[in-house]
This record gives sequence, C-alpha cells and structure tokens, in this order.
Amino acid sequence: MAQKGKPDKEVDALLDELLKGHRPEDILNEGGLVQDLTKRLVERALEGEMTEHLGYEKHAPEGRDRGNSRNGKSRKRIRTGEAEHEIEVPRDRDGSFEPTLVPKGRRRLPGFDDKVIALYARGMTTREIQGGLQEIYGVEVSPSLISAVTDSVLEDVKAWQARPLDAVYPIVYLDAIHVKMRSSGHVQTTAVYVALAINLEGQKELLGLWVGETEGAKFWLSVLTELKNRGVQDILIAAVDGLKGFPEAIESVYPRTQVQLCIVHMVRNSLRYVSWKERKAVARDLRAIYAAATLEAAEEALDAFSAQWDDRFPTIARSWRANWVHLTPYFDYPPELRKVIYTTNAIESINAQLRKVTKKRGAFPTLDSVRKVMYLAMTRASARWSRPVKDWPAALNHLAVVFEGRVPL
Repeated sequence: MAQKGKPDKEVDALLDELLKGHRPEDILNEGGLVQDLTKRLVERALEGEMTEHLGYEKHAPEGRDRGNSRNGKSRKRIRTGEAEHEIEVPRDRDGSFEPTLVPKGRRRLPGFDDKVIALYARGMTTREIQGGLQEIYGVEVSPSLISAVTDSVLEDVKAWQARPLDAVYPIVYLDAIHVKMRSSGHVQTTAVYVALAINLEGQKELLGLWVGETEGAKFWLSVLTELKNRGVQDILIAAVDGLKGFPEAIESVYPRTQVQLCIVHMVRNSLRYVSWKERKAVARDLRAIYAAATLEAAEEALDAFSAQWDDRFPTIARSWRANWVHLTPYFDYPPELRKVIYTTNAIESINAQLRKVTKKRGAFPTLDSVRKVMYLAMTRASARWSRPVKDWPAALNHLAVVFEGRVPL
C-alpha cells in the first residue's frame, strides 16, 4: 500500500498506460475511456460476487460436481447518473445468484437516486429535474423514472408518520399551510397540517404532517387523536392560531393542556381591518399589549387601545377581549420563555420552507405527491436543527413548577 500523502507509483503507471493513445476529448465523452472503465469495473465486480457466491474461481477444477455452476451471462442496461452502460451480468445454473452491486430489478447504480431525490427536495419539478440532468450530465431521464425514484420516499414517509412518540412534550405548535391540488380537471385548495414540538431536551421535533381538504377544528381533532395513539400522553402547552373551535378540539383530547393562541396570528388578523396609512400606529399600540411586563399591565394597555381606536376599528379590541383567556397564558412565564410560547414563529419558519418548495409547482396531481415534497422539505430543514432552545434547563425547571407532577424527572 502506498504511504499516506505520497503518490502511488503503481497506480500512476497504470493510469499512464491507460491514457496512451487517447485524445483528451475522448476520455470523458460518451463511449470514452471513463465510460469503458466504469463498464469493465462493474463487470469485474460482478464476476467477483459470482466467485464468492459459488465458492470457486472461474474454470477452477474444484468447481466440478458442486451442484451449481456458472451459466453464461445476460445483458443489462444500467444508469450511473452521468451515463448509461450495457453490461454483462453473470448467471448461475440454479438461479440463486443475487448481485449486490446491481440488484435484480434495479437499473441504476447507487448515487443516481440520491441525486434525483436531493433535487426534488429542493422544490424542483419533475420537468426541471429532467432538464437539469440533461443539461449537466447529458442524460435523458423520463418523467416516469423520476416519479419512480421519488416514490421510494413514500415508504419512509409512512414509517416516519407511524413511529412512536414521546409520552410528554412541553410545547407543541400546530399550524397548517395550503397548497393547490388538481382533481377531476379542477384546482382546489388543500390544507397540509404540521405538528412541531419542543421535546424535553429543548430540541425541535417534527411529529408529523397530514393532508386534508380544508383546515378545520374537526380535522385537527383527528390529528390530535393520532398523536395520542402514537404515545403522546400529555402536552403542557399547545401554541395554535385563532381557528374557531381549535382550543375545544385540543381540550377534548388533552384536557389538561394549556392553549396559547399565537400573538403573531392575532396581530396579523387585527391589522386586516386597518388602512396602510394607520397600520404602523395600530401595530405599535397592539405591541404595548402583548409586550407588557405583567398581565395587569397588558389589561391596562388593552383598555388604552380600546379608548384610542374603538371609534375607528371597534372589532379589534372586541376580538382581543373575546380571546383573552387563550391569548394571555404566557404571562405566567419568565420573559425568556414567553416568546417561545406566544408565537408560532418556530413552525412559521418550517412553513416558509414548505412554501418555498411548493410555490413554483402550481397544482399537485396527487396526495402522495404532496406528501413526498413536504416530507423531503421538512427533512432537509430539520437537518439544520442542532441547538436546543436558549436557556432550556431553566425554562424546563419553571415548567416543572407550573405543571407540577407532569414533567418527568
């Protein structure tokens, strides 16, 4: 073996011998040296697998009367991503040989599927992937092949969606985004439901995704029931948007869960009634409510807001008062934990990633196509989650006091 850091003279000599008589443009081109070497390397590897399978070298006398032997070869076309090759695969007489490098039924070497799936995860459409592979590698890939490759993800989606979950989650964010679906020649809006948790270690954890026709408390009830069936026995705090009936759906499955309506959603909904000219002033006065130091101070700020703006926008203060019980639980917690609780920013960032990969797709043809894209996008986004919530040990201790006996020690 060559020493580390020094060129392997035998390999260099072999390469020099191989390159003799080859023009530079013939090395990488179709049918060139690299393709020929790939084909021959695969075939040699398959011959090695056959030798190991039978237990003797080709033409070796010890192979006589062993009950199984080589039985010619069959031709097979395989794709490496950059090129297509026709190779010869050895066969044995009793048909028990199962190649590892190029398994039966597979026509692509390892690595090709990963490239296609990586492009799909970035939000590229089937047509864009097809064009990209053609432009970069000179490979013609059919849309049906791309679909077949990405369909392999569906088994991962099913296993991930059915996996057991922890018994207790301190915080769970529940939200939905909407995508376009094509059905019977018509395009309709479909809701994709996402559940994101902060687990006992302070790490973000995606619990699942569900595809339904429209967002509604009834569907959320089925989502929560599934979470319970997968092992979630208790949720301390559920952060949700202002969907009507949502708190009641949560309380029917998790009666001890504290429901916190998302302040960001509340502010956004409030500003819908305000002209662009006055939005800055209204947003400032709303901030005085939710950024108050205490619950009493927040109530005073709401009274002040009402006195200032009720003549112009009477529905805003009225809406805040109607939802006050579920808007203000975060005041029970220290400042560093409040922002984690009162806003669904954590799940909003996930939704932003999902919208990024769906916005250029137009309408999805099937529910499975939605699941594939969403799962791959979420997997890619969650790969960057490495740090726990800031000051999580102190936050967990505070939660253990507030929810006495419900936080595992």
